[in-house]
Order: sequence, then structure tokens, then C-alpha cells
Amino acid sequence: MKSAVETLNPTRVRLTVEVPFEELKPSLDAAYKKINQQVTVKGFRQGKIPARVIDQRFGRGAVLEEAVNDALPKFYTEAVNEAELNPLGQPEVDITELKDGELLSFTAEVDIRPALEIPDYSGIEVTVDAVEVTDEDVEKSVEQLRERFATTSPVERAAAEGDIVTVDLEAKVDGEVLEDGVAADVDYTIGSGQLLDGIDDAVTGLEAGGSATFTSELKGGSAEGKEAEISVTVKAVKARELPALDDEFAQLASEFDTLDELKADSRKRLERMKKFDQATQAQEKVLDELLKLVEVPMPEKLLADEVNTRKHNLEHHQLGQIGMTLEKYLEMQGKTAEEFEAELKEQSEKGIKTQFVLDEIVNKEKVSVGQDELTEHLMRRAQSSGMAPDQFAQAIVEQGQVPMLVGEVARGKALATVVEAATVKDSAGEVVNLEDDEDEVEAATETVEAAEGTEA
Repeated sequence: MKSAVETLNPTRVRLTVEVPFEELKPSLDAAYKKINQQVTVKGFRQGKIPARVIDQRFGRGAVLEEAVNDALPKFYTEAVNEAELNPLGQPEVDITELKDGELLSFTAEVDIRPALEIPDYSGIEVTVDAVEVTDEDVEKSVEQLRERFATTSPVERAAAEGDIVTVDLEAKVDGEVLEDGVAADVDYTIGSGQLLDGIDDAVTGLEAGGSATFTSELKGGSAEGKEAEISVTVKAVKARELPALDDEFAQLASEFDTLDELKADSRKRLERMKKFDQATQAQEKVLDELLKLVEVPMPEKLLADEVNTRKHNLEHHQLGQIGMTLEKYLEMQGKTAEEFEAELKEQSEKGIKTQFVLDEIVNKEKVSVGQDELTEHLMRRAQSSGMAPDQFAQAIVEQGQVPMLVGEVARGKALATVVEAATVKDSAGEVVNLEDDEDEVEAATETVEAAEGTEA
């Protein structure tokens, strides 16, 4: 076999391959054997029909077509390996010549990973938010915990903000009660904004047994988006009572004996959360700066496929699961179809660039992935997908996606390497030290997944 490579552009090549006919013999033998098992000829046992009879009855052309279809992937792969190419996606193959007993010639056009030059990235500098936990932050955190331990009790008075009311609802459109517009015994916290626009004003001031009507745009159901007349009847009013902020509350809500200890722990927890957010911010900003340093030719077919995949996943999976159309989603986002397509293309370009650049750094820095790192990543992926770890692992193996997971972790480690080499300062001008530990690598892997659009 002989092959030659023609570079069409930085991301696409054409392979020209010539195969001597004798190299087709294994595929020809396999073609005769396959046809033998599929056809019957009077006077011959199935599977024992001579090749010359098959040629006479079914045509030599059918045999050659079967043999070529069988052999092409093997010869294409050999040509790719010989040229040391990194193909992207499936090739466009064209058989240019097939001379029985002499020669098979074909061309294969395919997108390839572009050759990239990774410059010195140690000069990258980014600024992130400073980690600061105020007394107000601590008080808010403790107050949220206090809310979780609130109790309710019936009251015989008019409903006010913060009360929980039990209501019956009835929705009419054009004077007709909707089939799905009746609900009974609905608990609603006044002021939460979690039901219908206008209900807060309607029920505030009503006692148990009181009724009111108001108009509101329906957020779901058969008449979604239409103005409806809503009748609401208050059946009960309950007041929420918060526990006193004292040592007894600390013992009830935590493992601490005093309120001061609870607040100190809340401060430490908030600091950890803000440090994690700071690290994520640093990774995102360093990645953006890294991508600016590298010129990445964009394979147009790969980009088009990525845009279509992201659009399909959004429309048929994410939105489809909640019964929302793409048009309704764009309306809620306040975007035109053109703005959405442009945004999708920009996100897809960033995802492809991120993978190309970080893969190049993986090779340059000889980044490897250990079994423990892969297992930890698999566990997180399983948790994000809502599957049991063993079930998720089995699916990954069956679908041949283990190399994909290894690549995700490797790119996360590559980004962590770049972040470690960069200068990261907070908004107060202080240098931020981000240690390259397991948590840092896993956080970097999540940042990479977000950029590539491969979150679980």
C-alpha cells in the first residue's frame, strides 16, 4: 500500500491511497464466505458454493463491493497511522479507481487536530475577588439555619407577610373554569413569590374563610401564558415562629454547645466556600488568558457538529425534560434566534479550543492520570448524573468512554499546572496561593468541563 497526504488547510487533509490488488485477498475471501452464507444455489450446499459460481450468478461486482467496504477502514487506518495524523470525526471517502486484479485507489478527506505552539504561560496574571467573611455574612448564615428550625401554629387573625396560608384556587379564562385550573389545600408562604403574581396582595388581610379574586398570567398548564381570573379562598392561617438565638438553639441545630461556637464554625465554613469560589474564578480567568495566547485554527465541520450537538441537547434533553420549547426558552431569556446561534457558536469554539490547547499541554508536560484520580472523578460524575457509581462505571465501560474520562482528568490537571505557574492576586493586591492538591485538580476538571460543555 502507498499513501500520500495533501494539506488542504491547517485543519483538513486529503489522503490518497493506492492498494495492490493482492492486499485485497483477505477481504475478497471474507466477501465470498459472507455471500455463501446468505444465498442458496441449486446443486450446492449452503456455504459450499464455488467462487466462480457466485461470480456468474450474482456478479463479480457485488463481491468486489463487499470486499472493498470491508477493507477500506483497515487501509484508511494504516494510512492515518503512517502519516501520524490525529483525525477528527469520520472521513469523506471517494473510490477513484478499482481495477479487478490490479489496483484499488481511493481518497479520504478528514479534519485533523491542528498543530499548536504553546507559548510560555508563566507570565499570565489574573485578579480574583478577595476572600472576606463579614459579620453580616455569618448572621445571614445562622439566620438561614434558624429558618430551617422554624415551627408553625394556627392563628385566628388576618394573614400577614411571612404567614403560611392554606388556600383553594380556581382559575378561569374567558369565564370558563380550566380543567387543570382547580387546586385544593395548597400551602403558601406570603411574600415567597413561589405561586402566582398577585396572590400576596389578594390573601394579605384575609382571615380563615375569607375569599378574593385577582388576575394573573398563568405560568404553566393548558392555558400557559394567558391572563386568568383567579379565585382564592383562605382555609387556614398559620404563623411561623423562629427559635430564640441562644445556646439552646446551637445545641438543637448543631453539634456545638454555645451560639458563639456555632457562629465561629459558620465563619470557617463560609471562608472555605469563598476560597473554593475564588479558586474556581482563578481557574476560569487563567483559562481565558491561556486561550488568548494560543492561535487555534478551527475545523469548520467539527465546529458545526458541536453547535448542532449542543443545540440538540438543550432542545431535546434539558428543555424537553421540563416540557419547554426552544422558542419559549429564548423568550424567557430575552434573546433572538440569531443571538442564540451566535452565542452557541462562541461557546462551541471555546470548548473546542479548550480541549485542543489543554491536550497539547498534557502532551508537553507529560501529564498522567492515576487510578485514584480516575476513580474520584468517576464518583463525582456518577453523583452528578444521578446514577449509582457501579452502574455509571458499567455504562462508561460498555460505551467505551473510559478514555474520555481519562482525558477530562488529564485536562483538569493541565489547567491546574497552568494556574500554579500563573500569578493570581486578589482585589486587595495580595498574592493568592492555590495548592495543586486533589481538590484543586478536581475543581479544575469541573472548570474544564464547563468550558467544553461536557458537564454531566
